[in-house]
Amino acid sequence: MQINVDEIYNPTLEELTTLPRKLSFIPSDPSGPTSVLSPEQITTYNELGYLTPFDALNQQEVLELRAFFDGALAAFMELGRDSYSINTAHLRFGRIYDLVNHPKVIAPVCDLLGPDVVAWGAHFFCKLPHDGKRVAWHQDSIYWPLSPSKTVTVWLAIDDTDPENANMQFIPRSHLHGPIDFDLSDRSQDVLNLVVENPEQYGAPAFNNTLKAGQFSMHSDLLLHGSEPNTSHRRRCGITLRYAATDVQTWHGWDQKGVVVSGEDQNGNWLNAPRPVQ
Repeated sequence: MQINVDEIYNPTLEELTTLPRKLSFIPSDPSGPTSVLSPEQITTYNELGYLTPFDALNQQEVLELRAFFDGALAAFMELGRDSYSINTAHLRFGRIYDLVNHPKVIAPVCDLLGPDVVAWGAHFFCKLPHDGKRVAWHQDSIYWPLSPSKTVTVWLAIDDTDPENANMQFIPRSHLHGPIDFDLSDRSQDVLNLVVENPEQYGAPAFNNTLKAGQFSMHSDLLLHGSEPNTSHRRRCGITLRYAATDVQTWHGWDQKGVVVSGEDQNGNWLNAPRPVQ
């Protein structure tokens, strides 16, 4: 059964606050069986809320993914959409469905989440040169009708990303605070409307997540992160791949987003849609 991803409902902030969500960081087990990560790396993830960098795609794979995105972006912009609007891409495109199943990505994700894992999101974040858009400091899990907060986000670089073209930044240890108070923003430059001010009060100074194309980072759904406007002449494009333990519960039809990429969904929490034909 193919899913019409544009019909999946995005709940309002008021609706989200009524859900019985459990939003607190669940540490990964450094003593458990792993295939890629060392116990020290898992301990670092628990302490800082992120790990970076990891190599995923070779040069040819990067070129192919970049060419695919260029075509998708052109098609979306012809429809009046912007460079941030290509979301739930693993259920739109077979090419991205295959990407969320990439073994070099799945292996370290499973080391953090356990053997039973679902991929439920794939969203392109493309900052065009001089686009003026800011992704303000935020926690991902605040936006999601999911519980408990056991999602790991992979940020895979399609272009080289560094401070010059507005790489993503993390606030180390901010994930340990649980849900953090935020303000609502109506500024046109903000890609997201929930903004955390003075983020460094919740952790260490901001860390620049510098990546080469084909590399990726992993971060907790409660980690404060964001990025400044791209004022350079270079594009900065990446794709976020969202992975959760299959025991995570969903509301508002978000179970339709989930594709089992490792192990089993023993509780039947996710629809496990097939690969898109296009």
